[in-house]
Amino acid sequence: MPDLPDLPVRAVLDELLAALTGHGAAVLVAPPGTGKTTVVPLALAKAWPRGRVVVAEPRRLAARAAAARMASLLGEQVGDTVGYAVRGDRKVSRATRIEVVTTGLLVRRLQHDPSLPGVSTVLLDECHERHLDADLLLTLALDARAGLRPDLRLLATSATVATDRLVGLLGEGTPVVRATVRTHPVTTVHVPPLRGERVEACVARATRRALSEGDGDVLVFLPGAGEIARTAALLGDVPVVPLHGRLPTARQDAALRPGDGQRVVLATAVAESSLTVPGVRAVVDAGLARVSRMDHRRGLAGLVTTRVSASVAEQRAGRAGREAPGRVYRCWPEHEHPTLPAQPDPEIRTTDLTRLALELACWGTPDGAGLDWWDPPPPGALAAGRAVLTTLGAVTADGVTDRGRRLAELGLHPRLARALLDGADAVGPRTAADVVALLDDDTLAPHPDVSDALRALRAGHPNTDRWRREARRLTRQLDATTPASRPASGDVAWVVALAFPEWLARRRSPGSRTYLMVGGTAADLDGAADAEWLAIARADRRPGHTEGRIRLAARADQRLAETVGATMLSTVDEVAWAEDVVARRITRLGAIVLTDRPLRDPDPAAVRAALTEGLHATNLTLLRWTDTATRLRDRLALLHRAIGDPWPDVTDPALLDRLDDWLGPELATARRRADLAATDTRAALSRLLPWPAASRLDELAPERLRVPSGAHHRVDYSADEPVLPVKVQEAFGWTTTPTVADGRIPVLLHLLSPAGRPVAVTRDLPSFWRDGYHQVRAELRGRYPKHPWPTDPTTATPTARTNRTTR
Repeated sequence: MPDLPDLPVRAVLDELLAALTGHGAAVLVAPPGTGKTTVVPLALAKAWPRGRVVVAEPRRLAARAAAARMASLLGEQVGDTVGYAVRGDRKVSRATRIEVVTTGLLVRRLQHDPSLPGVSTVLLDECHERHLDADLLLTLALDARAGLRPDLRLLATSATVATDRLVGLLGEGTPVVRATVRTHPVTTVHVPPLRGERVEACVARATRRALSEGDGDVLVFLPGAGEIARTAALLGDVPVVPLHGRLPTARQDAALRPGDGQRVVLATAVAESSLTVPGVRAVVDAGLARVSRMDHRRGLAGLVTTRVSASVAEQRAGRAGREAPGRVYRCWPEHEHPTLPAQPDPEIRTTDLTRLALELACWGTPDGAGLDWWDPPPPGALAAGRAVLTTLGAVTADGVTDRGRRLAELGLHPRLARALLDGADAVGPRTAADVVALLDDDTLAPHPDVSDALRALRAGHPNTDRWRREARRLTRQLDATTPASRPASGDVAWVVALAFPEWLARRRSPGSRTYLMVGGTAADLDGAADAEWLAIARADRRPGHTEGRIRLAARADQRLAETVGATMLSTVDEVAWAEDVVARRITRLGAIVLTDRPLRDPDPAAVRAALTEGLHATNLTLLRWTDTATRLRDRLALLHRAIGDPWPDVTDPALLDRLDDWLGPELATARRRADLAATDTRAALSRLLPWPAASRLDELAPERLRVPSGAHHRVDYSADEPVLPVKVQEAFGWTTTPTVADGRIPVLLHLLSPAGRPVAVTRDLPSFWRDGYHQVRAELRGRYPKHPWPTDPTTATPTARTNRTTR
């Protein structure tokens, strides 16, 4: 091999090789641009001529670029000493000593043969980015090294990394080698958005300022391809070069070559690390990143635009000082910078883990237990992924199935792998491959309708070449014996539904834009809804809304939905309370009601349960509480308060807890609300009377009390204490206050005038005769002269009559 270029990492190569020789693993911390991705693999291959060096990159663009750079350093073509392999594209030969691969592809090779035959060293590049595949690759490589390949050398490289945690994973005492680089000063300028200004307008304004304040290229970081296109339009005649993962390979490569004059490179996060964009003197940072977030409750995954972390902002800024003094223009207020999160969230904490769950099942550790993780997968998210795999037939309680292994070998998300395999049987390999190629990268879709999108791609849309290459690759992956079927209407929807059966959806009402998915989530369709059923391919969350938003879908019908979602079909008899007993036979596809008919002969137990629910919901007001039932309940309530057992608690909660004890016969025969309203509640309540103590009910809580006049007056037990209304003249000669409950509770006397109006309230009658009566006598004897008003009421004859009547 020729001499290595004079890059900063050369200064630590001897230290790095010694660390790998002595320990078998090492961590290399080196800033971007130091050559860790290109110089180090060349040095490893030179130091250990036997065995291949495999470099794992998180992105396809970075893998191809790194291989091209190393091949150019050697003066060779890619595929000679240095090659690469990404999904659908591989350039290697028998002479290849260094192979750059994507992390996902290396995971598949480990699954196929954990011993990695012919590989001497694995270099895990850009560990700090914490992509899901990269975390899984590190975990599986450590497990393979511990069990099968103790001689396998592992080198983890990063620009910024928590070395303590990484060293703990690689093994106690793992050497950490640091390469320092002489950086040029970078001036930081904050260009916050104006009031109401969109991010693209702010970025365009900052970019024009960067162009006017210095020479060299300007590297602009934006969250996605949509923002790149809109910013390019705002920049007008400024030379713009886009750089993101959706571009054709030739256009990506063009962005990584020096330009003829000053230019603006509009890039996504792909330019943060692994890649070097030459000629950059200024960076404009929108301060935003697009990351995947999974809402497991709704079953929706979505790309969410978030603020970048402080470490990412620093790494982006460093791009400006790679070759000369530079400037970074940050499109957020300076006072907000300290509030940025320190590090980005690892994908394993936030994204859909269905594919990870399948890889773990194939590895033989479905729950990931016993493996060394940087961050272990959250149990809830992993369980959700396993639930999806179970519905796809990929795993059972006994582990991964043969079908699951076939799905994993396709290298697609398990949903899409299922759609490819089963779709090939249903609609033919070509149609299945065409649809899956679109679904796998739905950014290719030029239309929100899958059928219209495919027609546009087949007619020569700008994304046609990428889509056609992927469709051909998928077709080749299918068995050659898969029968081809004649295309028919609805084929597209079949494939979509096979991938996302729980996203089959039905319009909520005629003309509505809102659809209810089989899984229970509602989502809105942009524009007018002209289909009763949809097979949804992409729906994402909308912050602040309960409904999701449908991004890509195909028109479907009920027959398709019932066929693909057959495992989610159910017919049940439902008896429930809704102001009355409602009994219906309902056929559902998941959460979608297909038919709903009245049930003529419902299960009596279900009817009883519904009536019980109604009684609880209304606090027993469904029953007709007659005066006699209410008085009995009030008397029992007083005895329970005063004496306790065996007298029952008859409050609403207590009666609801004991419905079977006192209302059982009525509940057994009632069929509707009206039946309960006809219940004899006094007779029902009498079932709670404690025997034989019930024989003393009239003694302990008499309905009426005999007063000195000889009359019997009703006692009111509805308040906290019993009340007896009685005229003053009828109480003459009563020298003790009456009591109930075996003398425990004094009766509150409401003493009335001859006209029946209250004149005094007392629970101490002797005190009233002594202190209060004389004032009452003075006030009332002139008003009621015909009635007796003796000076000594304790010895007077009680009467309800006037003086004349008495004579």
